[in-house]
Amino acid sequence: MFLSHCCTCNALLVLVALAMVVMADLEEKHCDLVGDQGKESKKEQALLKKLEPLSNMSFDSNVTSSPEEKYTYKFRVCREVDSSLSQSGLVQINLKDQKQTVVGRINETHVFNGSDWIMLIYKGGDSYGSHCHGEKRKAMIMISCNRKTLSSGFTLLSEEREKEEDCLYLFEMDSSLACPPEDSHLSIGSILLITFASLVAVYIIGGFLYQRLVVGAKGMEQFPHVTFWQDLGNLMADGCDFICRSKPQNAPAAYRGVGDDQLGEESEERDDHLLPM
Repeated sequence: MFLSHCCTCNALLVLVALAMVVMADLEEKHCDLVGDQGKESKKEQALLKKLEPLSNMSFDSNVTSSPEEKYTYKFRVCREVDSSLSQSGLVQINLKDQKQTVVGRINETHVFNGSDWIMLIYKGGDSYGSHCHGEKRKAMIMISCNRKTLSSGFTLLSEEREKEEDCLYLFEMDSSLACPPEDSHLSIGSILLITFASLVAVYIIGGFLYQRLVVGAKGMEQFPHVTFWQDLGNLMADGCDFICRSKPQNAPAAYRGVGDDQLGEESEERDDHLLPM
């Protein structure tokens, strides 16, 4: 009886341990920064936190080096591209034979930034064959600022594999997450304009309420100091009329007399026939 009870307990413990292992495998993996646990750079952790909105997206890029070399690159931010490829953050797929090569893994992540870009680096990829002394592959993804999109334009810029060491794959993409915070400070002119508009609004609304509720005005009389503004408008109209018109409105009719020199000489004989004979 005692042995049977012990066997049952051991079996339960084994099942619990297996369940914990399975759960750990099923849990989605995240970026692991280079360095000991708990000693990672706070700045790098902040940058990864900033890129978190991209973690649920997957990015593809098709590249044709030659008719015989066609590849698809799959990339995710701090997530596995394929769970069957351990810690795969960026994967190359050969379209000819469907061979998958891990270019970079998320458990060897490095990240830094500039004023308007973020560089995400995955190290620990599959080893080269005859290139780069067989070192492990490395992917560098340049994320540039573009305020118009959350993510776009994932492309391969170059593959450097002719060196003896430090070979790499260089990618780029655009994202608003790489942009610096926008300066929200108002200029002096904006502050003055907002202040003036606020005072005008207070004057109109307050005056309207006073004229209507206290004075009991109706219609246009509810507008504060309506007579003053009407007179001011008339004066401005008169000034504009005086300055801008080319002719006076009430100009007297032009009159030009006829001079004696325009009458010509009168003939002395034109009335001679009227004289008595």
